[in-house]
Amino acid sequence: MALAQGALAASFSVSGQSFKVTAEKLVGSGFSQYGAIDSGKSLEGKDEHHPVAVSAFKKATINNLCQSVVTPTPFGNVSLLLRAGGGSKPVEASNLYIDVADLSADATFNNIDIGVAAKDASKGPGMKGGSEQANPFGFAQQADSATLTDVKQTAWATTAGTFKLSGLKMSLATGTKECY
Repeated sequence: MALAQGALAASFSVSGQSFKVTAEKLVGSGFSQYGAIDSGKSLEGKDEHHPVAVSAFKKATINNLCQSVVTPTPFGNVSLLLRAGGGSKPVEASNLYIDVADLSADATFNNIDIGVAAKDASKGPGMKGGSEQANPFGFAQQADSATLTDVKQTAWATTAGTFKLSGLKMSLATGTKECY
């Protein structure tokens, strides 16, 4: 496995929990998206496979990021909430890969190509590799840039070469408290 100039090839099994993310705005350059399967274990330790759309950006800024995950415990649910990128300092990321199970947003793409073979999607940072299972000859799309607003998504994994969380606030709460 190679690490080169902040590019990570993720090599991990996903946890048995997806997580929710909201963002007021994501502006990314060097965008590509392709289908893959994330594999891991359920909270009970059983093998699981999750179909995902991998959204990849060479660079991205994110305004008003919220990430939440709810974990069941013997004493009830515990929620982890993470917020960053509020005010004038957005979250900044490079070589960002988001393994998305569900997404809603308003999106604008510049110079988009739809139907590219995943291995040939050269506008983005390339296919992630590692433990993901993706067909290099499968469907992909790419664009010079993408702007997404009012983002709500459920994801299984996020990987980045760098991930700068300005104004980070992390909190735990009992019960179910999610970004949406």
